[in-house]
Amino acid sequence: MSHISKAPLERVTIPVLQRWKVEGRRIVMTTAYDAVTARIADPVVDIILVGDSVGNVCLGFDNTLPVSVAMMNHHLEAVSRTRPRALLVADMPFLSFHLSIEKTIRNAGGFLQRGAAAVKLEGGATRIEMVRALVDCEIPVMGHLGLTPQSVNVMGGFKVQGRKADDALRLLDDAHRLQEAGCFALVLEGIPAELAARARESLTIPTIGIGAGPSCSGQVLVFHDALGLTEGHRPKFVRAYADGFQLLQEALSRWAGDVRNGAFPSPQESYRLSDELRDTIATWTPSNRS
Repeated sequence: MSHISKAPLERVTIPVLQRWKVEGRRIVMTTAYDAVTARIADPVVDIILVGDSVGNVCLGFDNTLPVSVAMMNHHLEAVSRTRPRALLVADMPFLSFHLSIEKTIRNAGGFLQRGAAAVKLEGGATRIEMVRALVDCEIPVMGHLGLTPQSVNVMGGFKVQGRKADDALRLLDDAHRLQEAGCFALVLEGIPAELAARARESLTIPTIGIGAGPSCSGQVLVFHDALGLTEGHRPKFVRAYADGFQLLQEALSRWAGDVRNGAFPSPQESYRLSDELRDTIATWTPSNRS
């Protein structure tokens, strides 16, 4: 018997998320970077994020800063081809929404043309102009406050945000300014649980937490973190529901062992010739060559 916790069958849209916020239904969000992860995630979650975290998780970078629009387009297209019922959101990578309104609109519009239903961008008050411009072009925007990975150098590392009074009040103010600018939801990352709870109760749009305690409208984890597919240190907020890295490595090791001792492939995993053709090739000899 399957123990998979499946999401509702209805196609997830922004109005659906807004209804769930009112009803108090928790929202589930994860990342996907290719068709395989998208097909695994789609029956289970409500939102699929093609995140710029692909840089850390799949491309070997130390942070998200080297991820380009072209890289995001590549991974977004792979996920989009699966036609997910979950809401498909694309991260706007570093420098894709910082230089001009025109470039911001062009980059975000390109994501929608490739199948995204919305974009996500990091930052508070300094990004209001860009958010308004996107919303005016009917490009839905998910905001992202708190620990914003693209600001890792300014923050001095991946540190919990909002622990000081000024920072906490600024985050709440930014959250409301982003809501007023037209964001349909906010990701709150790496902030104290009490601050996230205050944000949730004061906003009319959903909040999606990651390292922000249990009181948000929903939660997001990176696909590879939730399945234990990454090596090394895991952040405090990550709960791995499988030791995927070790399980997959052990499975691959068993296959390698079968290859080395001759147990793979078996006759059941091999194709066979007809008796007539087998007799023909058994008597074959190389032709004489001048």
